[in-house]
Amino acid sequence: MGERVCAVIVTYNRKALLKECLEAVLAQTRPPDHVLVVDNASTDGTPEMLQEEFPQVEVLRLPENQGGAGGFHEGMKRAYEQGFDWLWLMDDDTIPRAKALEALLEAARVFEKRLGRTALLASLVRWTDGSLHPMNTPTPHVSDGELLVEALEMRALPIRSASFVSLLVARWVVEAYGFPIKDYFIWNDDVEYTARILRREKGFWVPQSEVAHHTKKKYTPLHTSSPDRFYYEVRNKIWMLTKSQAWSP
Repeated sequence: MGERVCAVIVTYNRKALLKECLEAVLAQTRPPDHVLVVDNASTDGTPEMLQEEFPQVEVLRLPENQGGAGGFHEGMKRAYEQGFDWLWLMDDDTIPRAKALEALLEAARVFEKRLGRTALLASLVRWTDGSLHPMNTPTPHVSDGELLVEALEMRALPIRSASFVSLLVARWVVEAYGFPIKDYFIWNDDVEYTARILRREKGFWVPQSEVAHHTKKKYTPLHTSSPDRFYYEVRNKIWMLTKSQAWSP
């Protein structure tokens, strides 16, 4: 597989964080070949900021806010149609360290050589205080002892699901499994999508690739203070367990 990478960043009304995210993405030691910002109909001046400060970035402006699920669906679709080999997914409040993408691609090369093709690679995600962010800690896959030992020898961990906060997705994965489900709107769209893929394919958590997730608080969806967001957390968990094959044996 080639290494042409498109960074897909979904944003909604957070232009200051988006600016910081883009500066970090463009300053990577191995920059992405293309950057696509999916704007969920922001009303805070995001389009103007992007046009003035980041003219080299492609902007896909959606007609209405489709949530993270809709944003990643449309962004991945655009990047796939443009022929990129890897899609590097993140929210607008994700700030990658300088070697984040380089480390993911290097891991992909090593894993493919030793273990065969790799579907997904997830970064280590910290909160602003340097501790691990509980929202973005992947679910480990420990039932395959041989794979676990092989991965640990390479300073990685096999995973069963991951978040879209700095996730590298191979092109062939989109060909085989499609896109995230738009109807999820927010939360669990990434868990369902990655678990559906990793039910049959291999994915890894790569600690050498680090990003910071600049949420206001260090929380998980179950601890949100927003009734609307809590609704999506519960509804989507039920959908995932009853309508999806993601967690089937």
